[in-house]
Amino acid sequence: MSLLQVTNLGKSFGGNRAVDGVSFEVAPGELLALIGPNGAGKSTTFNMVNGQLRADSGSIKLDGVELIGRKPRDIWHRGVGRTFQIAETFASLTVVENVQMALISADAKLYSLWKRAADHRRDDALALLDQVGMKAQADRPCSVLAYGDVKRVELAIAMANAPKLLLMDEPTAGMAPKERNELMALTKRLVIERQMAVLFTEHSMDVVFAHADRMIVLARGRLIAQGGPAEIRDHPKVQEVYFGSGKTFEKAVA
Repeated sequence: MSLLQVTNLGKSFGGNRAVDGVSFEVAPGELLALIGPNGAGKSTTFNMVNGQLRADSGSIKLDGVELIGRKPRDIWHRGVGRTFQIAETFASLTVVENVQMALISADAKLYSLWKRAADHRRDDALALLDQVGMKAQADRPCSVLAYGDVKRVELAIAMANAPKLLLMDEPTAGMAPKERNELMALTKRLVIERQMAVLFTEHSMDVVFAHADRMIVLARGRLIAQGGPAEIRDHPKVQEVYFGSGKTFEKAVA
């Protein structure tokens, strides 16, 4: 059964139809990649699901509840987490304090100046860090971490509200190949363990074909293909949109 249902989604900017009648579903325990060339409508689609942009038409339902018209914070509290292309953490705080801040937000608590946020659910924060392999660095400032480790911390932060759906915007941007695959393998393990759904955008086709369960492909605002890695790899329309003629995904990700 699907967790996220997107139906006939549409969005225009002036006379430009950025997203045109896009429909897809994501199931619990599934890693779905949203791909397409520049200008395909990926970011617009992604931001409508997150509530940063409001759709002109169509429907976005999470567990049967309509999300269109809701603010990003409301959507977050309904179980939608998000990571960003450029990792967003508080550099001056420790690793564990970053996760504790997310837990405070998830619990909808406001802390006064005399009550230390660092006391809030530390054990739960450490448990989340353990799941992403960062517990040993819990008391280090985020400012001294390698970028790949910052992305792991961001993943722990995104799980603070126990998301049903996790949105990942270019999760491996700026990472070395080994780090990219380690992060996505970790994400896949968490998807299976927690039975959450993941929708992610990604430019690195090696990452997409190695880790996505299914893919949806946009071009000029329209969905042109969807399916598993083998089906998308051999899809003539997808190859034409990405490469023109004479090159295939098999060569591109080799």
